[in-house]
Amino acid sequence: MRRTDRFPVEGPNSLWQMYNTVSPWKAVKNFICIQISRYTPYLPLKRWIYRHLLGMKVGDQTAFALMVMVDVFFPEKITVGGNSIIGYNTTLLTHEYLIKEYRIGEVRIGSNVMIGANTTVLPGVTIGDHAVIGAGSVVHKDVAAYSFVAGNPMRVIREDTRTGEKV
Repeated sequence: MRRTDRFPVEGPNSLWQMYNTVSPWKAVKNFICIQISRYTPYLPLKRWIYRHLLGMKVGDQTAFALMVMVDVFFPEKITVGGNSIIGYNTTLLTHEYLIKEYRIGEVRIGSNVMIGANTTVLPGVTIGDHAVIGAGSVVHKDVAAYSFVAGNPMRVIREDTRTGEKV
């Protein structure tokens, strides 16, 4: 189950009212930092930008591939443990703007996690240590430690990668 805080809005849809929830200056600063990070191949620079300019919690030796898109409005709500890999063109979201409400939730990714390319991680999700997420997945609920999940909708392929047993 995803853990998000829900905020109802009245009037136009919540995205139209986004600057009531986040400063436009913060959004512009974050956008510029994220775009620099998306295109730089130098992993220590990416991690420095994420930690020091965006306020993310990122462990040592964690690698963000090219084109990773972190949440532009609330990147500080993203935590990634050490020695993890976030695959090419993955999107990490901590917000959702809907018609009548918006939701905000933390994204927690453990240590030694592998997230395949083109994956989307939705707000309020926790991914346990040593989990593997298949390429192109939509992570819409928590992922247990040591499990292998994939697909859209995401489903468990192996409950425990240490034993190799299928579900």
